[in-house]
Amino acid sequence: MTDPLDRWHEIVRTQDASLIGPLLADDVVFRSPAVHTPQEGRPVVTAYLTAALTVLGPGLTYHRQWREPSSAVLEFTTQIDGIDVHGVDVIEWDDESRIVDFTVMVRPVKGLQILIERMGAELMRAQA
Repeated sequence: MTDPLDRWHEIVRTQDASLIGPLLADDVVFRSPAVHTPQEGRPVVTAYLTAALTVLGPGLTYHRQWREPSSAVLEFTTQIDGIDVHGVDVIEWDDESRIVDFTVMVRPVKGLQILIERMGAELMRAQA
């Protein structure tokens, strides 16, 4: 499976975080509403996406997708602690089908607040 979106959807479907690292370029950048600065590099972005996969969980469902040759926008919903979360992932990849940029946007504010709280806790747990 070489298509990066197919590979990403497989990761979400199987909840297999071990597949994240190989999908990312070395100099990948992750932008999240949960942190103020872009997170750079495969190890850091792998940690953030692994935490996001855990926090957003098996309820993460993609509903629509807009695609260009080397980028896409994926609309998703999920629930965290009974709070509805609605957002988009903006993903860009290189000629080797590796993700180079991953941006997440989330609404409503209440959903973003619970996401920030749970992401922080999950990243701290993973570092311990």
